[in-house]
Amino acid sequence: MKDLTGLSGISAGRIIEILDKAAVHKDLFLNTENVIPRTLQGKRIVLAFFENSTRTRFSFEIAARNLGAVTLNFSASSSSVSKGESIVDTIKNLEAMQVDAFVIRHPSSGSAEQISRITDKHVVNAGDGIHEHPTQALLDIFTLRNYFGSLQGAKIMILGDILHSRVARSNIFGLTTLGAQVGICSPVSLLPADTNSLGVSVFTSIDDAIRWADAAIVLRLQLERTTGGYLPSLEDYSLNYGLTDERLEKIRKHMLVLHPGPINREIEISSNVADRIQPPGYSKSVLLEQVTNGVAVRTAVLEMLLGGATTKTH
Repeated sequence: MKDLTGLSGISAGRIIEILDKAAVHKDLFLNTENVIPRTLQGKRIVLAFFENSTRTRFSFEIAARNLGAVTLNFSASSSSVSKGESIVDTIKNLEAMQVDAFVIRHPSSGSAEQISRITDKHVVNAGDGIHEHPTQALLDIFTLRNYFGSLQGAKIMILGDILHSRVARSNIFGLTTLGAQVGICSPVSLLPADTNSLGVSVFTSIDDAIRWADAAIVLRLQLERTTGGYLPSLEDYSLNYGLTDERLEKIRKHMLVLHPGPINREIEISSNVADRIQPPGYSKSVLLEQVTNGVAVRTAVLEMLLGGATTKTH
């Protein structure tokens, strides 16, 4: 396995291999008495983020450094990209500096796959446009597997702006591959046109989705959607699709709650639901656990890619 550009087409066995390795790395990461093997000592990993990021960028940096790799942080605003250099030329010049891998975040869908075709170095997609965000989905799946044990038959709702969400697409691909039932819940205006081909249940009523689901992955509402004509207002969205105690208590359904962050409090999710890690209440938040799990999953991905053979596969 040379690259990880998406979860579409990735086998269940490969996903489980990543999750199992992540479990080992989580134990190493959390236990300060452990010595993390420096399996990537001397490797150089470029964190090429053409979009802003906090959790994803820092977790990749921690993961790389835990394994002994050197990270090179790339910012488009302070690079030659701001002078008109193409992404291909940028990658080729960095490649000439004898780096070993690229972790790419880019606003254009398909950019990670494009880069993987022009370089012999390893490529990890850290989010490309509205296409995929595979490591976010893997950490979500890792978190869900820790809670449920097996995802076979588990009912996972993805709530929010499905149309523009790379997180939703990667989760749909990964979860269905592992045998979970996936439901998407959204206003009709924020549902993708290819819904029928995704193998998911579709809900436009959040109450119906809550009754159906065992867990909810709540997506960040991109606030610009209200001005783009997708939604009447933020208030309307919060009223009809916000995950709140009132909704959960009305249905009396206990819900495991995930969110990729950053969260818009009191819009897509209430503070009570976002912050509740202990009863009483009809929800359990694992938002901060997801962040910790992100380091473990990204450590596993980097080790699997850079520590193995270089035969090119996707």
